[in-house]
Amino acid sequence: MKKYLNLTAGLVLLMACQTKETTKDTTPMIATENPLLVPSTLAYGAPDFTKIKNEHFMPAMLKGMALQQEKIAAIVANKEAATFENTILALEESDRDLDRVSSVFYALAGAHTNDTIRANQKELAPKMSEHNDEIYLNTALFARIKTVYEQLESLELDAESKHLVQEYYKNFVKAGANLSEEKKKQLKEINAELASLTNDFGKKLLDASKKGGLTLQQKEQLAGLSDEKIKALKKGDAYEIQLINTTQQPLLQTLEDRAVRKELFDKSIHRADQGEFDTSALVAKMVTLRAQKAALLGFDNFASWSLQGTMASNPSKVFEMFAGLIPGALEKAGAEIKEIQAEIDKEGKKFTLAPYDWNHYAEKVRKSKYNLNEDEVKQYFELTNVLEKGVFYAATKLYGITFKKRTDIPTYHPDVVVYEIFEEDGSKLGLFYGDFFARDSKRGGAWMSTFVKQSKQRNQKPVIFNVCNYEKPVAGEPALISFDNVETTFHEFGHALHGLFGNQQYESISGTSVARDFVEFPSQFNENWATHPEILNNYALHHETGEVIPAALLEKIKNAGTFNQGYSLIENLCSSSLDMNWHTIGTDMVVTDVAKFEKEALEKMKLQLAEIPPRYRSTYFAHVFAGGYAAGYYSYLWTEMLSHDAYDWFKNNGLLTRENGQKFREQVLSKGNTMDYATMYKEFAGRDPKAAPMLKARGLK
Repeated sequence: MKKYLNLTAGLVLLMACQTKETTKDTTPMIATENPLLVPSTLAYGAPDFTKIKNEHFMPAMLKGMALQQEKIAAIVANKEAATFENTILALEESDRDLDRVSSVFYALAGAHTNDTIRANQKELAPKMSEHNDEIYLNTALFARIKTVYEQLESLELDAESKHLVQEYYKNFVKAGANLSEEKKKQLKEINAELASLTNDFGKKLLDASKKGGLTLQQKEQLAGLSDEKIKALKKGDAYEIQLINTTQQPLLQTLEDRAVRKELFDKSIHRADQGEFDTSALVAKMVTLRAQKAALLGFDNFASWSLQGTMASNPSKVFEMFAGLIPGALEKAGAEIKEIQAEIDKEGKKFTLAPYDWNHYAEKVRKSKYNLNEDEVKQYFELTNVLEKGVFYAATKLYGITFKKRTDIPTYHPDVVVYEIFEEDGSKLGLFYGDFFARDSKRGGAWMSTFVKQSKQRNQKPVIFNVCNYEKPVAGEPALISFDNVETTFHEFGHALHGLFGNQQYESISGTSVARDFVEFPSQFNENWATHPEILNNYALHHETGEVIPAALLEKIKNAGTFNQGYSLIENLCSSSLDMNWHTIGTDMVVTDVAKFEKEALEKMKLQLAEIPPRYRSTYFAHVFAGGYAAGYYSYLWTEMLSHDAYDWFKNNGLLTRENGQKFREQVLSKGNTMDYATMYKEFAGRDPKAAPMLKARGLK
C-alpha cells in the first residue's frame, strides 16, 4: 500500500489518454483473457511480454483498482473489532492485482512507451489520484487502523509487523486522514489536479527532449566527432542531435565549432521555457497547489510536509547541509574556472568561458593536466564486460551471489538482457533485467524499479530492472561507454541489490521502499567499487586486445577523480536549492515569473554563476515536477555523504571481503523500511556518519 501514496507524484510520469469506447470494448476480456490480471506462469512470476498487448493495460488497471476497492469495502464492512489480521494485513494484501498490473504498465511508460500507453497514462492520472484518495482519506478505514495502532503495545506482534502498523498509521495521517470531510474534499481536488499537471509536464518534457534538439545540415559542423558518431546522427539529408535530460549535453565535450556548441546548449537550456513545449505555467501552478496542500495538512510549506519520515526531517536541516557545502564548492569551482580560462587563452582564443565551453575545454585541461583522454579510456569499458566482469563480479566478491544469463525469458524490447541470480549456496535469489541503450520510446536518465517485489507474505522473490540511456553502437560495433557511464552502471545495480536483498514479510516495506534520503545510499555506495583495483582490473579490458587497463592509465583515472568536482557539486547544489526554494514558499506567495524566481533563488543561495548553470532548470526538472522527488532532490547529496562514510568504514576494515559484504547486506541492504534509518546506519558503522570522507572524495578537503 505505501507505494501508492507516492504514485501520483512519481510513477505517473508521462501519462496520456485512452477513449472510453476503447475501455468499454475491451472490458469483456478481463475475466479470462487479460494476462495482466492473472499471475504469470513464468519463473519468479516475471511478466510474460509475449502475451501482454497495449489493449490489456487500461482494462487491467481499472479492474485492479476496482478489485482493491472491493477489498477495502470488505475491511470497512467487517463487524468484528479491528485487528492486525482483519485490518492491517487485509489492507496490505488488497493491492495484489493492481500491483501486478501497475508494475508492468509504469515500467513500459518510462522505458518503452507508445501513443497508446501515453493515452492511457493521461486518463489514468486523475483516476489513480482519486483511487489513492478513496483509500487514504477513507474515514471508516482509518478508524480501524487507528484502533490497531492505539492497541499496538498490547498486541503480540513481531517487530516487523509492529513497524508495518506504525507505517500505515503514519502514512494515512500524512495523506490527510485526520482532516475534516470538507478539507478532505479540497485535498482530493488538489491531488487530482496535481496528477494531471504532473502528467502534462512529463509529456511536454518528453516532446521537448525528443523534438527540440539540434538539426544541422553540414557534416563539417560536427567536427570533433568520430565517423561512427556522425553516422549515428545522420537522419536523411541532415544530422539530428536529440537532447538528454540534463542541461549539459555529452557532445558539447567534443564539438569543435563554438557556434554549434552554443546552439546546442541554448536548445538544451531553453527547451521548455518557450514555444509549444513551455512548462513554466505548469511549474507555477504545481508549486502553488503543493503549498496549498501543505497548508491544508497543517504545514507551513510543502517541504516541511514532504520531509516527514526522512533522515533530514525538516527543510532547515537541508539548508544547513547546503550551507556547509557551498563555500568549498565555490572555491573549488573558482579554481577550475581559472584553469579552463587559461586553457582557452593558451589557444589564443579571445573569448571568456561560457557554459557551452566548459565541457569542451575541461576535457582539454583533463588531457593536459592528467594526460587522460576520454576516447582512450572508453576502449577499456565495453558494456558487457563492465556489467558481467565488473558490476556482477564485485557483487560476487562482496555478497557471494552468482549470475546466469537467461535467453528464454521474454522482454519488452530486444535490447533488454536478463540474468538469474543465485545465493552462495546455489538457491535462487531473483531475476535482473538490464535495459541500457537510449531510444525514442524511453525517457531520459537512469533508474531501477521492480516487476515483482520481494515479500515472504506473498511468497515472492524479486524481479528487478535497471534502465539507462547509453548510446547504442552501430550494428557490429562494440558498446564502449564513458567512465561516467561505468559509474552509472554500478550505481543502478546498487539499487538493484537493495531490492534483491530485501528480506521482509511485507511487500510495502521491503527492499527500496525507504525514504528518499536513504534510498540513494546503497546505489551511491556501490559506485565505489568501480575503481577498486581488483574489480577494475577484472573488467577494464581493451575491447580488441583483451589487455587489462594499464596501471598508468588507471592511475590517471584516479588522479582525475577530483577534477571538475567544483563544477559537478555546484550544478547539483543549484538544482537541489531550486527544489527546496520552490517547496518552501507559502500560500501567501504567488509566482508569476518562473525564470525570475529561479534567478533570485540562486542569487540568494550565492549560486548564480555565469559559467555553471543548474544541472536541471525548473522547466525541465523531471525529478521534481514529474518524478516524485519534490522537496527531495537534496537526497542525492545527503546519501552521498552516507555512501562515502560507509566506504571509509570498509577501508578501515579490510575493504573487499565477504565478511564486510555480508555485514553490509545484513545490517543495511536487507533491512528495507523496518527501522529508523539513523539507527540502522549507526548499528552498521558503530557511529553516526561523517561528512569528511565525502569532502575528501570531492577534493574539497
